[in-house]
Amino acid sequence: MDVRESLRSALRDALETAGVDPVPEVITLERPANPEHGDWSSNVALATAKAAGRNPRELGQQLVDHCAANLPPHVTAVEIAGPGFVNFHLGDSWLHDVLADVVEAGTDGFARSDVGAGSSVNIEYVSANPTGPLHAGHARWAAYGDALSRLFAHCGYAVHREFYVNDRGVQTELFGASLTARAAGEEPPEDGYQGGYVTEWAEELPGAADPVAWGIERAQADQRQVLMSMNVEFDRWASERSVVQSGEMEKAIDELRAAGYVFEDDGAMWLRTSDFGDEKDRVLFKSDGDATYFVPDIAYHHQKYDRGELVIDILGADHHGYVKRMAAAMQMMGHAAESYEVLVGQNVTLVRDGAEVRLSKRAGTMIEARDLVELAGADVARLTFLLQSIDTTQTIDLDLLVAQSNENPVYYVQYANARVHSLARQAKEREIARLPLADVDLSLLTHERELALLRSLSELPDVVIRAVENRGPHQVTMWTRECAAALHGFWHDCPILRDDVDDAIRQARMWLVEATRIGLGVGLDLLGVSAPESM
Repeated sequence: MDVRESLRSALRDALETAGVDPVPEVITLERPANPEHGDWSSNVALATAKAAGRNPRELGQQLVDHCAANLPPHVTAVEIAGPGFVNFHLGDSWLHDVLADVVEAGTDGFARSDVGAGSSVNIEYVSANPTGPLHAGHARWAAYGDALSRLFAHCGYAVHREFYVNDRGVQTELFGASLTARAAGEEPPEDGYQGGYVTEWAEELPGAADPVAWGIERAQADQRQVLMSMNVEFDRWASERSVVQSGEMEKAIDELRAAGYVFEDDGAMWLRTSDFGDEKDRVLFKSDGDATYFVPDIAYHHQKYDRGELVIDILGADHHGYVKRMAAAMQMMGHAAESYEVLVGQNVTLVRDGAEVRLSKRAGTMIEARDLVELAGADVARLTFLLQSIDTTQTIDLDLLVAQSNENPVYYVQYANARVHSLARQAKEREIARLPLADVDLSLLTHERELALLRSLSELPDVVIRAVENRGPHQVTMWTRECAAALHGFWHDCPILRDDVDDAIRQARMWLVEATRIGLGVGLDLLGVSAPESM
């Protein structure tokens, strides 16, 4: 039984003794922000007092008295705080158990959870138009979507990753016309594509090829290559054209019409999305009979539920108006409101010497993802994109991005991991073997730096669950930075291989370093970033 479960069990017993029904879901534990308030805190007295007709503070004191008289393992003191919080102070022994648990779980098992067992999720991300290279914003959404998928999988969900290819419509026709014009040495249409990549790709255009079909294929090949260089892959590349040709659009419209959500006005066909919170009804088919992009999108999203009971879209910053209309359509199609989510990602600004820069020489005003990856490397690009929440605009300092210094947050984390591996190499060179964990006295780990590192490791399982719940991979990034800081502090103040270090302490510290290797490895893998053994 881990320490949290033993504390929950103690609180359940205390509630029963106090004559209060111990509803499991209200027995929660959190880590106090202020260490002086203990290692774990529960608001269970406040959560249950009203229903039980009790005073929260008085009930909290009863719980404290019961737990103090029957101390759970590792607990050294229990106290009441504020209006009724129950705070537990633990001895260092619980952190020593954390170390053993981390080592036992290893990189395959540490911080895993079964909260999503039996559940499935379909996550669509990037989904750039096949009319050119990916830009820096796409790269950010790729890093985010892939990391979020990894987190869901780590928590037991069956995850399906999708990229939706908008391979029909006006934009693809304009792209084809732009390629044709450049191949003929002419200017693209006024509303066509002006980027330098169009000229470059037009030189490859075979004379007999359909410029639209060839251009889509060429753009997709470029996008796939960049995504693969970022360690981002998809289970499915879904085609809008295929959705249209499959007859699924007609089936979806028939279903919506049968449910009474379709109406006609001014020769156009509309959907009553305003009935479900949209600001206005939306056009399905224009007066000339052409379908809007909304129609295949509805059919496609309806299909996605075959590949995930929770459907998540990660869209670009210009898609805010899309959210309510698609949510409305999915509810009309019989899907629960909570089964569809849209996460809107914000764009990226790159600066150098304090001024905004545009890296690409080929793509005009567009900052290509490829340029950024080639400049800094895939690991640095990914981890940098994951430093902030996806719904915030991000400014990236290119000078800092490529700096090999502790001011660079990516270098700071990866250097910590490299330090961990360097210890193993140095120990091998000096023929210092690490004893089996069972033969090592972990109770010797009492230095504040050692305990800080252990506390950091103990937090990752909770961080992973919160990151999934909040759709926030950046929380794992924050943890890796905090763990790296704890490791650097430990490294500075707690020598390991130095001749004057007692062998028993050396052995305990070597195992602490091994646990840190596992923790950092798991954290970086969840972010899709490599854990370098040397730098």
